[in-house]
Amino acid sequence: MTTSEKQKFIDILAAFTGYSSKHLPDDVVERLTLMREKEDSPMAKLFYDAMFSDLEKASELDRPCCQDTGVLQYFVQVGSGFPLIDETEDSLREAVKKATIEAPLRHNVVEIFDEYNTGDNTGTRIPWIDWEVLPHCDSVTIYMYMAGGGCSLPGTAKVLMPLEGYEGAMKYILDQVTSYGVNACPPLLLGIGIGGSVEVAAKLSKKALLRRIGTRNKNQKAAELELKMEEAINRIKIGPGGVSGNASVMAVHIEQAGRHPSTLAVGMSTGCWAHRRACIRINHDLSYELLTHKGVTL
Repeated sequence: MTTSEKQKFIDILAAFTGYSSKHLPDDVVERLTLMREKEDSPMAKLFYDAMFSDLEKASELDRPCCQDTGVLQYFVQVGSGFPLIDETEDSLREAVKKATIEAPLRHNVVEIFDEYNTGDNTGTRIPWIDWEVLPHCDSVTIYMYMAGGGCSLPGTAKVLMPLEGYEGAMKYILDQVTSYGVNACPPLLLGIGIGGSVEVAAKLSKKALLRRIGTRNKNQKAAELELKMEEAINRIKIGPGGVSGNASVMAVHIEQAGRHPSTLAVGMSTGCWAHRRACIRINHDLSYELLTHKGVTL
């Protein structure tokens, strides 16, 4: 690894982060387009028109599509043979600083207890980095997520008694969604995690937001529950911007882990309509592909 290779790595990550603040992933744009076409409420249509106008202006002016560019979270699947594995964490921090200036990104990181804004979107354990090391692999796949203050960051998780069952877990989710209302900037992408402890459920709910819209849980019962939850929340008719409408969610994604017999934990994370989730695969020679934004060159 040379200094120039590390700098190239940082430059790619910074450009990737900045680009993703301005352009929604392909699947989100496709789903919003479909929801817009199926909407028959004049007020809801007006909100969809405003969303797409915003996206057009963000591209035209090369500015983030939402003023809240969130707290940067990266989910890293790094191969054990990736040549810059030892430099990845430091490179992500430097990339965030660079993107903050160049994109630009709003300064959002406030240090706990000391209560001051760091000014560069880095801080104690921020950007948050979730690691997964893949054996026999020499590339790195990085999911970037901008966790906004009104949608994803106010997540929730709770451990239920097993007797409450999955019906109790879904009731808990529905109560939370209805309490958010307009604050989470619907239509939402809803991530649900189910496991045996609160931290597992919470983490899985966030990872559920990284899935491509239109995919289903591989477990048939979970897939059926995803669909039922979508139908239930859409019947509430929160609608885009909370002004009522035919659809309130872009999708519901559930991820699960095995649990202890005496606990049933459920977690929820919500993504707003401006769901700035992106994924890039970087190879050992630093060639790359944006998996969420097809055909894009940074």
